[in-house]
Amino acid sequence: MADQSSNSAQTAEADKGYWQANLRLIFISLIIWALVSFGFGILLRPLLSGIAVGGTDLGFWFAQQGSILVFLVLIFNYAWRMNKLDAEYGVDEE
Repeated sequence: MADQSSNSAQTAEADKGYWQANLRLIFISLIIWALVSFGFGILLRPLLSGIAVGGTDLGFWFAQQGSILVFLVLIFNYAWRMNKLDAEYGVDEE
């Protein structure tokens, strides 16, 4: 009976650690996404207007293409990091 209680406590602690790491990764990804799409594309656009990228200013580039590219990188980074996290906690699909 004590072994079962001990295993249950270890499982609960591992689950808590897994979800904390998952939520931390989500939170960091959302901050980066908001900074790039809303911050650089809208709020900081006047400050970035003097920097030319591909024939247009950097603020416009972030609003039109940069935020999309960063979003794609965030998706692939999240999938890669979650695969590592799943393997670390033994919940991977393989």
